Amino acid sequence: MRVGVPSEIKKNEHRVGLTPTAVREYVAHGHAVSVQTGAGLGAGFTDADYEKAGATLVADAATIFANNDMIVKVKEPQKVEWEMLREDQILYTYLHLAPDPEQTKGLLASKCAAIAYETVTDARGGLPLLAPMSEVAGRIAVFSAAETLLKHNGGMGLLFCGVPGVAPARVLVLGGGVVGLNAARMAMGLGAEVVVLERSIPRMAYIDEITGGRVITRYSSIGAIEEELIKADVVIGAVLVPGASAPKLVKRDHLKTMKPGSVLIDVAIDQGGCFETSHATTHEDPTYVIDGVVHYCVANMPGAAPRTSSEALNNATLPFGLALADKGLDALKADPHLARGLNVLKGEITYPAVAQALGLEWSDPFGVWARG
Repeated sequence: MRVGVPSEIKKNEHRVGLTPTAVREYVAHGHAVSVQTGAGLGAGFTDADYEKAGATLVADAATIFANNDMIVKVKEPQKVEWEMLREDQILYTYLHLAPDPEQTKGLLASKCAAIAYETVTDARGGLPLLAPMSEVAGRIAVFSAAETLLKHNGGMGLLFCGVPGVAPARVLVLGGGVVGLNAARMAMGLGAEVVVLERSIPRMAYIDEITGGRVITRYSSIGAIEEELIKADVVIGAVLVPGASAPKLVKRDHLKTMKPGSVLIDVAIDQGGCFETSHATTHEDPTYVIDGVVHYCVANMPGAAPRTSSEALNNATLPFGLALADKGLDALKADPHLARGLNVLKGEITYPAVAQALGLEWSDPFGVWARG
């Protein structure tokens, strides 16, 4: 198969769809890989690295999209990119379609086969291609919170870790999944007081065990959220409903009960955000203030560490990507977990949660295949 890797064009995005190490694996499987010139520079990979791995360098994205059977990216395609996609072409990347009707319309119009990293599953019910970026995002969220709490960044002027005789920050984490656990452990390690709200009792038990009881866990309810928001200096939104829009757990009215200069970090912003007042920001201009509360809602937090993020992402995406390159869409029929990643096929939505979020019809992918 012909596999193409364009440069990422979303603002402040420096990750790359395939590392040179991954390219070498595709080439070893007999596939031809084209990489746009400079695509890996932001992550520390030179064009020479890609040539050594067996890739062909291509000067422009238009040629990448026109001449390849599968496009491998990191972030969702931008308008100029989805307009270059075509029928029967495979797109393999993060999509986050539920809060993005325009991208969804563009992918439907292209009639490509769009496979979303964030909805591929594993035998344990996990999301293996989302997990590595969730780990990075959860950890970066804590660093970002600590910086944002400082007075010159708009925060209340609180040192995250405190000093002897002065209490550290109190961090509220909404959700105990991969993002939430990584945020909680990082915040705990930096000396903060940490509370995690979660609805899975086994998950709370697990968090309690691996943190030696140093992280407070509470069952997540409306009352618990309201009680903890009043006490929190930092709130990290880490909730996830696979493929669907994130629930709005913090309402506009809640902000009036919070401390002036407190910080909201919305890691769920790719799925629409879990705070009612969230809207996507960039690393270049990451924060804004509403009712005295600082909001940090960067939509590609792992993009701040592109080398680490690209390598971690490729470790997870490579086996599935090779299966797609080796077998085409037949790989989805052979692997039900990979098939869960298919969001769009031949102009139809094939992931129920996306269709529900956008108020559109859902089609069973095997029915779409049967119709040819």
